[in-house]
Amino acid sequence: MTSAERNTNAHNWSRAEVDALSAEHRRWGFWGSDDELGAMNFIDGEAVKHAASLVRRGEVISCAMPYDLTGPQTGYLGRFNPMHFMTQDGGDIQLGAQEHLPGLRFADDVISMPLQSGTHWDAFSHIFYDGAMYNGFGLEHVTSSGASRGALETMQERLTGRGVLLDFPRFKGVQWLEPGHAINGNDLIACAEAQGVTIGRGDILLIRTGHLAMCRAEGWGDYAGGDSPGLSLDTARVVVEREVAAVASDTWGVEVRPNETDEVMQPLHVVLLVNAGVVFGEMFDLERLAAACASDGVYEFLLAAAPLPFTGAVGGPLNPIAIR
Repeated sequence: MTSAERNTNAHNWSRAEVDALSAEHRRWGFWGSDDELGAMNFIDGEAVKHAASLVRRGEVISCAMPYDLTGPQTGYLGRFNPMHFMTQDGGDIQLGAQEHLPGLRFADDVISMPLQSGTHWDAFSHIFYDGAMYNGFGLEHVTSSGASRGALETMQERLTGRGVLLDFPRFKGVQWLEPGHAINGNDLIACAEAQGVTIGRGDILLIRTGHLAMCRAEGWGDYAGGDSPGLSLDTARVVVEREVAAVASDTWGVEVRPNETDEVMQPLHVVLLVNAGVVFGEMFDLERLAAACASDGVYEFLLAAAPLPFTGAVGGPLNPIAIR
């Protein structure tokens, strides 16, 4: 059975339908013509205080994959795995390269990496459709110097709030969802209800498909850019109506692949990221968090998930921390 044949929850969307869905959920100007935060505006002070009240055990769980050469990148879209270099190491010390320093010795290092090669957020300036990113800002705002609108650093004090995990493999009673499996809006609601949690205003929604676990068990294959389970276009209604602030997943691109249309690549990015102002987090490692949530049946927590504020970046890495 092919991935497309497994994609039974989806229908074949046309570009006109994607455009209509985008227009229906567009929030351009909702927070003003200069807004660069979109749905992150829903994470206000009250939302953060409520999220902090969810800490019961003091349990801290990272949702980041390692930033190293063992990652999934294959060169697709010019992305490669992070490369780590030492500029000063034990050998330099042994050979006397630091003899000019009185007493103290040190090691130093450098990382070379595409900013979206591991666990990362997509900034609004990452995706354009018909020449515009979120809130209608045009291509002229991203140059060889980086982004001047919708850039990563605008998110540095956001994305700390209530995290909600939807664990679809456990909900479905399987190890993982198969590539091409589309999660629809009703699935979001049903999974949340089964886990005894609601989806609400300002939430950072974490979608576990099990795809990362599958690839770790069977080999990376085409994890970075190939077929995967994920959200269908139909989920846009729930995400927008519930005023979700951000959506992250354990897949390369959050949405189901193959995409539900051949006429628009990554159409849910167009609807939610570009039009509704909902940022996407990709390649989150949700395995340990899922096990912890299943152990006590609590699927909400404080999530601290701000990206590193690389100036002008269109996406970038983070170490998302769930605190239960």
